[in-house]
Amino acid sequence: MRVDLFDFELPEERIALRPAEPRDSARMLVVRPSEEFAGLRVGDLPSLLEPGDVLVLNDTRVIPAQLKGRRVRGEAVAHVDATLHMRTAPDRWLAFMRPGKRVAVGDRIQFGHDAETCMLGQLDATVIEKGEAGEALLAFDVSGPALDEALHAVGHIPLPPYIASKRADDERDRRDYQTVYAREEGAVAAPTAGLHFTPDLFAALAAKGIEQQFVTLHVGAGTFLPVKADDTAEHKMHSEIGHVSGETAAALNAARARGSRIVAVGTTSLRLMESAARADGTIAAWSGPTDIFITPGYRFKFVDALMTNFHLPRSTLFMLVSAFCGLDRMQGVYAHAIADGYRFYSYGDASLLFRDDR
Repeated sequence: MRVDLFDFELPEERIALRPAEPRDSARMLVVRPSEEFAGLRVGDLPSLLEPGDVLVLNDTRVIPAQLKGRRVRGEAVAHVDATLHMRTAPDRWLAFMRPGKRVAVGDRIQFGHDAETCMLGQLDATVIEKGEAGEALLAFDVSGPALDEALHAVGHIPLPPYIASKRADDERDRRDYQTVYAREEGAVAAPTAGLHFTPDLFAALAAKGIEQQFVTLHVGAGTFLPVKADDTAEHKMHSEIGHVSGETAAALNAARARGSRIVAVGTTSLRLMESAARADGTIAAWSGPTDIFITPGYRFKFVDALMTNFHLPRSTLFMLVSAFCGLDRMQGVYAHAIADGYRFYSYGDASLLFRDDR
């Protein structure tokens, strides 16, 4: 499909720079097939679901994956930034380098070598490979837990570019850009629909008899990459590592068998479940990389409803929701959301989309 079909005018002031407080007070636009839109709050979610429905949440935990460094070639030094996006070994990460032209295979990169960082926070790496669009494979001088500790000392929270261009990250972001249920370290971007959940909301959902299951998809920085191709068939998705346990798969299959709905919290949960789903409408235990790219025409195998934030024009995420509800429908949804003052993207408001199978 032509990428320009997914374009729309988004006023810059609609992009949220901070989340709602409390988190579950954010607005939520409810979209059902052939019905008028309903403007509610995230805290109203229990009233929209039925006992036995299952929320599926991504329990990945964001790491401080934004690194500021300097490339050293003898006496020549140049400042570079790295955004880690996928771990490939205990000491190796794929990263997007900016500016990518400043690094070459064999270069040494020093991170954390500044007056604000103690010696324990210094971290060095070697460029092992170079790819397209500024991507590079970095081999760090430390490995495993030692590397994890160094990243927490040196790294910054990897705020999306449309926020980072307006303000620097701060200590508040270390809390705000993390779900309250985050457990498995490895993401370099938050599963942002989950940012709206609070302990009080979880208690209300449990009281209604709505179940919760957790999967893990380590969201990569590729989620921020713009679609530069003219046709969706030419766009390359970056892989992300995911895991669905056998216990979770069994619980989800049991829910489907009894006629309950599967509600994905976020596009990351949806993409992982659709990667693990089988043709017969069940889901299997699953682990590994996925680069699934969902556009209109895709036939969903497992997910019935999707809670998600509002996404940017021409993004793979807007393409996904257009596949879920129909492109014409989502163009109308987004026009309504913009006109009515909804806040967009990572720290913005939410939508609850019920699938249109027509």
